Amino acid sequence: MSDAPAGATHDGRPLTIHYDGAGKQFDDRWIVKGLDVQVEAGTILGMVGPSGCGKTTAVRLATGVYRPDEGRVTVLGEDPAERPTAMRTAIGYLPQSAVLFDDLTLSENLNFHASLNGVRWRRRRCVRDVLELVSLTGEERKLVRNSSGGMKRRLALAAALIHDPPVLILDEPTAGIDPLLRRQIWDHFRLLRDLGRTIIVTTQHVDEAAHCDVVVVLDEGRVVAVGTPDDLRRLAFGGDVFNVTLSTIVDQRTIDALTDIPGVTDVHVVDASRLRLVADKASEVLPAVLARLGELDVGVEDSGDVPVDWDETFIELVGDREPA
Repeated sequence: MSDAPAGATHDGRPLTIHYDGAGKQFDDRWIVKGLDVQVEAGTILGMVGPSGCGKTTAVRLATGVYRPDEGRVTVLGEDPAERPTAMRTAIGYLPQSAVLFDDLTLSENLNFHASLNGVRWRRRRCVRDVLELVSLTGEERKLVRNSSGGMKRRLALAAALIHDPPVLILDEPTAGIDPLLRRQIWDHFRLLRDLGRTIIVTTQHVDEAAHCDVVVVLDEGRVVAVGTPDDLRRLAFGGDVFNVTLSTIVDQRTIDALTDIPGVTDVHVVDASRLRLVADKASEVLPAVLARLGELDVGVEDSGDVPVDWDETFIELVGDREPA
C-alpha cells in the first residue's frame, strides 16, 4: 500500500485517481489483483491488454460501480463508492453497454443526460457542440431505435462528455468508430487533457497507446507494465530499435563486428541487406555502428529508427506469458 496522501503524488503534484493495491474478485477468481496506479491531473491514461484481462473491472472500480475486495481506489481524494451522487457530476463515464433510450431522439437522449448531470445553463449549446464532435450534426431528431450501432456508440460518448466533467472514464470509446472519426475524437481528448481534464481510456486498438501520456498493460488482472509509450517500447525490445540498410549482402563477419560494439544489445537480420539493432541509446550507438561498418568497407544506404509496431510491442509484453 502506498503512503502517498490522498489527492497528491509523492512529489506533491495533484493526483486525480489512485489505485492503491486494489483488487476485485468474483467467486474465487481475482479479476484484478494488486493494481497500483497513480493518475495525475491533466493526464490521458490508457489501459490496454487482451480481452478479459480486467480493463473493464478496473474502470468500474474507479466509478464506484464495484467496491474493491482489497486495497482502495480514490477519485479526487474520495472513495467513489461512498459518494455516488457527488461522483456522478465529477465523472463522465462511458460503459461498454451504454444507457440509451430507444424511443427518444438523439437530442432528447443528450438533454436527459445533461439534466441528470446538473447542466442548467447553455444546455442547447452543449448538446450542439457534442453532437458536432461525434459527427452527429443533422441527426438530432432521429430515434435511437432507428440509429446504427456506430451512431449509438458515438451518442453514448457524447452523453459522457455533455456535462464537461473533470474526470472522464471511457470504456472502449472508439469501438466500432471509423479511423477518421477516431482521430478527431483523440484530438478532442488531447484538448481536454490540455485543459486539465483527467482521462482513463480502455482500448483494444493497441495503436491508440501512442495517444496516451501513460499506459497500463494488463494481463490476467495484473499489471505487466506501466509507463509512457516510449518506455513500453524500450521495455518490450530491451532498448532503442533502429535499422541499418547495407549496400551489400549481410554476412556473419558484419554481424559479429556490430554485436561487439558497447551499448549494442542485439543484432537481427531483417532481410538480405538490412539489419535491426537494439541499443541502450540509439543516438549514442549509431555513430559507432557507422564507423565500424566503414572500417569493414561495408557501404550504408540508409539508417534510422524503426516505426513503432504496437501490435508487436504488446505481443512482446504479454504474448509469451504463461497462464496463471
